[in-house]
Amino acid sequence: MSATVEPQVALSSPDDIALADRLRSGQAQILAELRKLIIGQDDIVEQVLISLFAGGNSLIIGVPGLAKTLLIHTVSKVLDLKFSRIQFTPDLMPSDITGTDIIQDDPATGQRKMVFTPGPVFANIVLADEINRTPPKTQSAMLEAMQEHRVTVQGKTYELTEPFFVFATQNPIELEGTYPLPEAQLDRFMFQIVIDYLTEDQEIEVVRSTTSLQSPKFSHAVTGRDIVEFQRLVRRVPVSEAVTRYAVNVARYSRPASPQAPDFVKKWVNYGASVRAAQWMILGGKARALMHGRYHVGFDDIRALALPVLRHRILLNFHAQSERVTTDQIIAQLVKAVPTPKSGL
Repeated sequence: MSATVEPQVALSSPDDIALADRLRSGQAQILAELRKLIIGQDDIVEQVLISLFAGGNSLIIGVPGLAKTLLIHTVSKVLDLKFSRIQFTPDLMPSDITGTDIIQDDPATGQRKMVFTPGPVFANIVLADEINRTPPKTQSAMLEAMQEHRVTVQGKTYELTEPFFVFATQNPIELEGTYPLPEAQLDRFMFQIVIDYLTEDQEIEVVRSTTSLQSPKFSHAVTGRDIVEFQRLVRRVPVSEAVTRYAVNVARYSRPASPQAPDFVKKWVNYGASVRAAQWMILGGKARALMHGRYHVGFDDIRALALPVLRHRILLNFHAQSERVTTDQIIAQLVKAVPTPKSGL
C-alpha cells in the first residue's frame, strides 16, 4: 500500500462535504450505468466499487460464464478509462506485460537507438485473466505495478497513469496446468471477490437480455480524475482508535502463533493474515462508510469487509482440509470471537 499519509480530520469543510456528496451521487450513477448490462450480484458490484474508491486491486474467483470479464470491462466503459485485458498463458513472458525496448532507426540522424514500447499494463484498468495460468516469474511482473504503480524495464522506471487498478480472475474448478499465486502476490490484493451463480429469475433475465440485440450507450458522469479525488477523500475519513484496534485484532486473532488466537484458529490455520489485512479493512471501511452516507468508520464496516479481505490471506492446514472446513467458515467464527471494544463507533 502507499505510504502517503493523509490527515484524518472530521469531514466538516464545505469542500469535503460536497466531494462526499459527489461520491455518493457518482456511485448511484455508476450503478445505474452498470445495470444496463450487469444483472444482480449487488454485493460483488459494491466490493468492486469499494476497490475503486479505496485504490485497491482485487482478485475475482468464479466459474466460467459468471460475467467476471464483462463486469470489469463495463466498469472501464462507464468510467471512460483505458482498459487492457491480458490473457495469462503458460508461455506468457514478463515483457509481454510490462513492454520492452526495441531497436528503431532515427530518421533524423540515421542511427539506431533503443525505444521503449509500453506493454498492456499501461492502462487504467488491467484485467489479468486467469492469472494463475502463467508461471511465477511472469506473475511477479505484476507485483511492482500493483504495489508501486510503476514498472521497471532494463533498469529504467516508468510511471503508470492514475488511476490504476488490477483486477485478476481465477477459475476455481479447472486447476490442471495452473500455478498457485505466491503468498506475497496474494497479499497485494485488497479483496478476493467470489462470484456465485445468480438466482433463477436473474438467470432468466440474463438469457433474455443476452440473446437479443444489445447496444447500450454509457454516460460518463464519473471520470478517472474524479476517482483519484475520491481516493484522497477516502483516506481523510476519520477512524476511532477502538475501530482501528478491532480491525487489527481481527487480523491478529487469525494467526495461530498469537496468544490471542482462538482454539479453532490454532487447530485449523497454518498462517494468518498480515498487517495489510487490517490496513485494507480500515481503508475499505472508509470507502464503504462514505458510500453509505457516513463520515466515520463503524465496527459493522469492518465486519462486512472481513470476508473479502481475509479469505485469501488465511492459509489452512491439513486438519481443516480433512474436516472440510472452509476459510469462509473460519472467518465467520473469527469475527464473532474478536471482542468489540467498549468505546468507539
